[in-house]
Amino acid sequence: MGALDYLSNFCIVTSTRSKRKPMQTVEIKVKMDCDGCERRVKNAVTTMRGIKSVEVYRKQSRVKVSGYVDPNKVLKRIKRTGKTAEFWPYIPQHLVYYPYAAQVYDKRAPAGYVRNVVQAFASSSNAVPEERIISMFSDDNVNACSIM
Repeated sequence: MGALDYLSNFCIVTSTRSKRKPMQTVEIKVKMDCDGCERRVKNAVTTMRGIKSVEVYRKQSRVKVSGYVDPNKVLKRIKRTGKTAEFWPYIPQHLVYYPYAAQVYDKRAPAGYVRNVVQAFASSSNAVPEERIISMFSDDNVNACSIM
């Protein structure tokens, strides 16, 4: 059987078909002023292959796209409409350790969101345990104990 297996490896036809892209959700910040802008962006994205759903939030200037797509291609397609676009730079405020630190708080961010900055997260690996307890009751921490 060893020789038969060896010879069968030469007869196998390898497929050149590429793997399917994984299901992703891409959030993009797009400057939209009116219904026409919203419609133009939505139509540009929905015509792409692999798109499952498109949600447009004009008040937040955000477009949420779900499907089997490449995020860079979605961004490029939206930019092709003439709108300024970038990947969604904000994260929910409750995920950030110091939401009002420099370069984290952004006045243009939607309510409840702050900029996604690396320095905004707590470094729990090298923090002293006493320091974590003190910061738990700090006035800077919005998630601090409400009893104080």
